[in-house]
Amino acid sequence: MIPEQPDSTASNTADKFDDEHYPAYTMGRAAEMLGSTQGFLRSLGEAGLIEPQRSAGGHRRYSRHQLRLAGRARELVDQGTPIEAACRIVTLEDQLHEAQRRNSEHRCSD
Repeated sequence: MIPEQPDSTASNTADKFDDEHYPAYTMGRAAEMLGSTQGFLRSLGEAGLIEPQRSAGGHRRYSRHQLRLAGRARELVDQGTPIEAACRIVTLEDQLHEAQRRNSEHRCSD
């Protein structure tokens, strides 16, 4: 009798959706979630804030991390900040957050 193998497909799928960098959202769904337009998402890509991955058919796909950045940019733009400045602010905030996370990990490992 051959032992059953665990279904690795199911666990791999769950792992992908737990990954905040997995491109799970289409452009339409991402815009809907942000309450913005698809054009706004394209403009964030043009400004260099987010670079969506492409599906096999060439469609833009966004991750939760990218949607968080886009949401913060939208807040700033809604407050009157020019989109280029909003993108720069969000990029710097994200870099600061990542540096703080790494410092915290480093302190815990000492």
